[in-house]
Amino acid sequence: MSQPPPDAADDVIRAMRSLEHSYLLGVEGVTEIWLVRHADVYDGLDDVRDPPLSPRGREQARRVAQRVRLLPVAAVYASPARRAQETARLLSDEVRLDSRLGEAAARFTGGRLTVDERPESVVDRMRRAVDDAVATHPAARVVMIGHGIAILNYLADVLRLSPGTLRLYPPFTGVSIVRAHDGRRAVGTLFDVSHLEAMSPSPTGGGSGWGQ
Repeated sequence: MSQPPPDAADDVIRAMRSLEHSYLLGVEGVTEIWLVRHADVYDGLDDVRDPPLSPRGREQARRVAQRVRLLPVAAVYASPARRAQETARLLSDEVRLDSRLGEAAARFTGGRLTVDERPESVVDRMRRAVDDAVATHPAARVVMIGHGIAILNYLADVLRLSPGTLRLYPPFTGVSIVRAHDGRRAVGTLFDVSHLEAMSPSPTGGGSGWGQ
């Protein structure tokens, strides 16, 4: 039985380039959005309403800042929450506040977290915040410091997953990258914490200095 001819090298290369382009890799004019969860606040937590970073959190923020400062960044945005602002201000002296990056409305009852804000509401405001940043900074890199639940819901939307189905713990200062171009969005990285690898584990649990 005759065998089909092997694929020519140029056909394979074109196919791979096409696949990369479908995820907005190597495409001119792409805006790169870095969605970063704020650093830790729970080691020695005292102020529950609007806590500052813990000593561990300040070290996490310093490490992600070192990572970000190696790259050209057009703007740094942050949620108005103190923990987000403190994280952001180690990255840049000029931080733009955007309440749409705030955490999902939630409450702690009996040691458990209950989220009160509907996922659709969280996604809608996060989407508008990202879209405005993309429009303001075309073909640039933008860092947005926010919160775990809000970022998870937005990433699930970009990945076309149902709310609550992205079963992933959002580590502190985890970097998630979304590429944007002409109304298209593609997720490139989910909560990368390579900048924390040398840190000792948190006493509250979790590796790589992630914390609770």
